[in-house]
Amino acid sequence: MSRVGRVERTTGETGVLVEVDLDGTGEAEISTGVGFFDHMLHQLAKHGLFDLTVKTEGDLHIDGHHTVEDTALALGAAFREALGTKAGLRRFADARVPLDETLAEVVVDLSGRPYLVHEMPEGLAPMIGDFDTELTRHIFESFVAQAQICLHIRVPYGRIAHHVVEAQFKALARALREACTLDPRVSGIPSTKGVL
Repeated sequence: MSRVGRVERTTGETGVLVEVDLDGTGEAEISTGVGFFDHMLHQLAKHGLFDLTVKTEGDLHIDGHHTVEDTALALGAAFREALGTKAGLRRFADARVPLDETLAEVVVDLSGRPYLVHEMPEGLAPMIGDFDTELTRHIFESFVAQAQICLHIRVPYGRIAHHVVEAQFKALARALREACTLDPRVSGIPSTKGVL
């Protein structure tokens, strides 16, 4: 069974292509024009063992907001497509990832209902290279809206903005990897409702 999603999204602000294979090996080809965001998407692929292609051209002469937002929306839609009916999935998963002084905790439910809880330290550096750190929550909001999952992200402590954001992506990757895993003991849809 192929668990691949492919989404193209074109607006007056961006053109985005995302392809994801949930049963990959962590190979990634990423190009959004926002260097730190590319780095985060590489983390998602590597630690989630997802093969991921992302090609985005956006209005970076304005700023990175549209590029990052539209890429996250397309990524969420591609994940939703790749999950298919969700039959046989583990569905729930969590991960805790340290990165030096930072700890990130992520819990995910492939519920079919978009919901985000996001907590991270305040007072972080406003920019990481060309990446506006205030976009971090918005990336996850956009991803969750299209993936239609429930996602809780909490960073109880951390000082360095790079570490705080990167730990979240690594923890998300590990939690998604586990939640997307097919469980041979699960028969059909993992819900008493019969649908996710």
